[in-house]
Amino acid sequence: MSGSLTLGRWIRDRAVVTPERVAIDFCDETTTYAELAERAEGLAAAMLAAGGQPGDRVAVLAGNRPETVEVLFACALAGLVLLPLNPRLAARELAWQLDDAEPRALLVHPDHESLADAVIHQIERRPRPQVVAMERPQLDELAARAGGRGARLGEVGDDAGLLLIYTSGTTGRPKGAVLTHANCFWTNLSFDRTADVTTTDVVLQVLPQFHVGGWNVQPLLAWWKGATVVLEPTFDAERALELIARKRVTTMMGVPATYLFMAEQSGFADADLTNLRQAVVGGAPMPERLLRTYHERQVALVQGYGLTEAAPNVLCLPAEDVTRKLGYAGKPYPHVDVALRDTDSGSWLEGPARGELCVRGENVFAGYWRNAAATAETIVDGWLRTGDVAERDDEGFYRIVDRTKDLYVSGGENVYPAEVEAVLADHPDVVEAAVVGVSDVRWGEVGYAVVVPRSGTDLDEDALAAHCGERLARYKTPRHWSFVEELPRSTVGKVLKNELRAERERAAGSRGSS
Repeated sequence: MSGSLTLGRWIRDRAVVTPERVAIDFCDETTTYAELAERAEGLAAAMLAAGGQPGDRVAVLAGNRPETVEVLFACALAGLVLLPLNPRLAARELAWQLDDAEPRALLVHPDHESLADAVIHQIERRPRPQVVAMERPQLDELAARAGGRGARLGEVGDDAGLLLIYTSGTTGRPKGAVLTHANCFWTNLSFDRTADVTTTDVVLQVLPQFHVGGWNVQPLLAWWKGATVVLEPTFDAERALELIARKRVTTMMGVPATYLFMAEQSGFADADLTNLRQAVVGGAPMPERLLRTYHERQVALVQGYGLTEAAPNVLCLPAEDVTRKLGYAGKPYPHVDVALRDTDSGSWLEGPARGELCVRGENVFAGYWRNAAATAETIVDGWLRTGDVAERDDEGFYRIVDRTKDLYVSGGENVYPAEVEAVLADHPDVVEAAVVGVSDVRWGEVGYAVVVPRSGTDLDEDALAAHCGERLARYKTPRHWSFVEELPRSTVGKVLKNELRAERERAAGSRGSS
């Protein structure tokens, strides 16, 4: 294996150094590092024996499972690229991603068979990917037929693609961000130097593994270091509290909604959190009230900011600064450079300032899959333009204050209004529509759609919600609706979304105070 940073090397090294240590604890069934390495090597050999070539994509529709982890490490060993699919998406959305990525194979867990059937029938490109049942007996049989562990797998470079993660797009179409082995190595190294995972840690993993955060914010670092990952198929707040106590969980990662739902449980006050030394928060700033709730339980919180294109870690606010710097995302991780760019002139800003946050480092992605134009717009002169406006204070701390890109974050999920607006525009009774994100106590932000219905039609929010539900993930469907005769526009015809957002916030505030 030529690359010294590759993740295939990580798992092989662990199988030698700590073979009997538990790598994965999934619903009380454990997988040791030796078992994980053996299964990954067997699958890698099977993929190559089936005709896979370095760079080929392998799609997975399975959610958080040990088999998903095995397939990732198999791809790492074989030089293949894992495309983890989001089962929350509609079949139409998933089919578009598969058409774009053209994976050689689609591995499907039985839990998602019906969704996979709907997706396959909507794929336009030929040949369609080979569908493989992602169950233990079938995977073991594939590995056995290929010769299993010890088969020659070839060489994989540090700059080879490893993950293909699709992000929502400002133009209504998602883009596939290609993350290399080196990207994952450096982002995990920088994370470890700020919010470390030790060899004796027990990591609770509840974030979905179709997101980059489900890999590069703790789990991959844990497997690099030889820790144990308690892998959960989905997040359940009551069960999470029970697992923290029973499994003696020492660290975990979640979005603010994760910690909110846990804190709302009736048993939270008496839950045993004595082993939980650190909790990492991402996706959005932690509300002050919730922050103090966990501080009262003696849980150290580490906050941060990132994006898929940075694999994802950019800024980190260590536990010792969380209370003093409420609302801030922190300072750059080690090995990561950040800068502020004036949104009007494009010039670089020094000292305390406000501008577009730009990122540079080995963690920055290789580019968008088959989209050179979008890559060129995003990476300029070696700097990743995040589209987020940040403010830097005189101590060098950053906080995110605005977005140049038209998106909002709902429960840790990015939602681009253009994508939702395009779906609404497909409804025959809609003339036009505008979507904005508005504040929500539980989810941080949710969608608010302002719709101009076609004259003479009897259109209501239930019909539009159903229309969206057939074409979009549930979290993308607007939560609030208004129907108007026309949208407010500027003198050049641009929809004044700030007015729509402010009107909704005022209405919500009025109801809350009445």
